[in-house]
Amino acid sequence: MRRAALLGTGLLLAALGGAAHATDTDDLLAALKRARTLAARGQAEVTVLFPPRAVPTRAANALPVVAVRPALLLKNFAVVNAGPQSVAGRDAVRFDLTPKVGGAGHWSLWVDRTWNVPLAFEERRADGTAVRRAAFLKVNAAPAKVAAAVPAVPEGLRGALGRALPGLSLPAGFTPVGVRARTAGGVEVTLSDGLNVLALVLAPQDVRGAPGVASRRVGKVFVWLVGNLPDAELRAALAGVRRASADTLGTFAGPGDSNP
Repeated sequence: MRRAALLGTGLLLAALGGAAHATDTDDLLAALKRARTLAARGQAEVTVLFPPRAVPTRAANALPVVAVRPALLLKNFAVVNAGPQSVAGRDAVRFDLTPKVGGAGHWSLWVDRTWNVPLAFEERRADGTAVRRAAFLKVNAAPAKVAAAVPAVPEGLRGALGRALPGLSLPAGFTPVGVRARTAGGVEVTLSDGLNVLALVLAPQDVRGAPGVASRRVGKVFVWLVGNLPDAELRAALAGVRRASADTLGTFAGPGDSNP
């Protein structure tokens, strides 16, 4: 009896030990959760290469906010610990994130090994071309307290989007997470795969064509899809849209913005 009890205890401890073993994804999600209450501060450099701008690099005292949605990240990305590195003179570990499906952006995030908060990130196209990067050059002696939350997805939004744009084919991994009214007219729907964000716009006017931008006219409305995704995937998402009306999205729309 005693031997059986000891054997059972050993099996239980082994099972608990296996369950408690953190994966690379678990480690990254823990750092991203901590980043909602603590964040590094200091001297950072931020470079945005898409959309193009006259002065792509600027100085900042903090990293730009990345709209991380943990449940979608867990579903849509493979996460690999790429090993120790140094950022701003501090020990860090780099995590590489690759989409499991589709041609969405690939990411790397550098996390401080002591503070367990991000010190740098880089977003790239599927072909490896950099889209944006941000990294601390120097950091203060201790992280600062912050208060950030993951906005809830409005209930019924996906169904409302389907009624607004019948025939829309959402790019692989992406789901609607928010809507806002545009001061120039129409609405903008935010699509997310957990890290990458696309802007789906219903507007009374067209948008200038460019890499990362697809648009088509549907009746009296123009529909745009903008973001870090291959142009063929952006166009394919809009190709089957049969009708376009923002009426079903009105109840979800928050405050307007001033830019497309």
